[in-house]
Amino acid sequence: MDDRVHTSTRSFGETPPGFGAAGRDLRIDVCRGIALWWIFLDHVPNNIGSWLTPRNYGFCDAAEIFMFVSGVTCALAYGRAREREGWSGMIGRSLRRGWDIYAAFLLLTLACAILVYLAGSNELADESNTRILLEHPGATLAHAAILQYRPVNTDVLPVFVIFHVLFAPLLWLLLRAPNVTLGASLLLYALVHVFGWRVPAWPNGVWFFNPLAWQLLIVLGAWCVIEGEKFRPWVMSRPALVFAVIYLIFGLVLAQSWSIEPLVPQTLTDLLAPPDKSNLSPMRLLHFVALAIVALRFIPRNWEGLSTPVLNCAKCCGQNSLPIYCFGVLLALASQLTMLDPSEGLAMQIVVSVAGVLMMIVVARILNAISIKREWKSAGTQSIGKVPPVR
Repeated sequence: MDDRVHTSTRSFGETPPGFGAAGRDLRIDVCRGIALWWIFLDHVPNNIGSWLTPRNYGFCDAAEIFMFVSGVTCALAYGRAREREGWSGMIGRSLRRGWDIYAAFLLLTLACAILVYLAGSNELADESNTRILLEHPGATLAHAAILQYRPVNTDVLPVFVIFHVLFAPLLWLLLRAPNVTLGASLLLYALVHVFGWRVPAWPNGVWFFNPLAWQLLIVLGAWCVIEGEKFRPWVMSRPALVFAVIYLIFGLVLAQSWSIEPLVPQTLTDLLAPPDKSNLSPMRLLHFVALAIVALRFIPRNWEGLSTPVLNCAKCCGQNSLPIYCFGVLLALASQLTMLDPSEGLAMQIVVSVAGVLMMIVVARILNAISIKREWKSAGTQSIGKVPPVR
């Protein structure tokens, strides 16, 4: 191992700098919480609240942020678990988390079907892709069990199931050869765009989030934890910031041309059609990278704004990402019912957007309170029968 190139390999006994960082980086939970709010606002159709999300101001949206941050959190959580419990403990944790997401996906699928059935709306059944579940429950649930069927807005959960189950070998490769692993991920991403590789699904034949393409953001997030410090000077450099700002301005102008009125020649607008989300278009990927560079430059780890009430609420939602995401999907589906139809007027759209985000915050606060109470009970149970230490 000593004969290997230092920049591309890492000894298993060596702790990556990201694993040993003191304290929890609040930016991770805040970014994930804000991304959850944005995802909910984007999922509500005809919603004025979606103009608060990055979808209308560039090529990427909250999905890229959520996927990348998930790669970061997986690397931190499972990397530290490997240090404390070894590979067997780390694998057990990743498999249990994958099972939790799998169970949440199946329960969310059933909840969507029940909500649509109670609503009695054929149009909602078509829009939510649950008509086939209501008409053919046996076959549909069987395909859902093998992650081939998904109601609308639940597509990201099967992708996370796969990534959590496979994260142990990914972490092994990243710790052994981080740059080679990232290069292999980039190669797979390129081959997807060259040959159109996809994972089969049912009944429409394709996954909305093609895991063969979106794996790049997961790998990139984990790679940043393990190897990113070596490239931090380049990311924080002035040329990188200039590139990022220019590309963000370009994305803003083009996005406004697609959604409002042409700001650039029509030939250019037609040539650069809205980038493909299913396969993570390179334009979307570069836009996310530009956003990340700007965010890292102007939002340091110890930024005081992270402790403001609004961002504290976002942090709370980010700490409970799985249940809050599922809750947001149900809220977006409920907003399409007749009594909460946001297309009825601007006032209703605002009410739905604000009420939905507030309900997500309340649920996250309740979940945090329950978690703290369980920790107290657990600590109290473990302390029973112990002799107080002599001071």
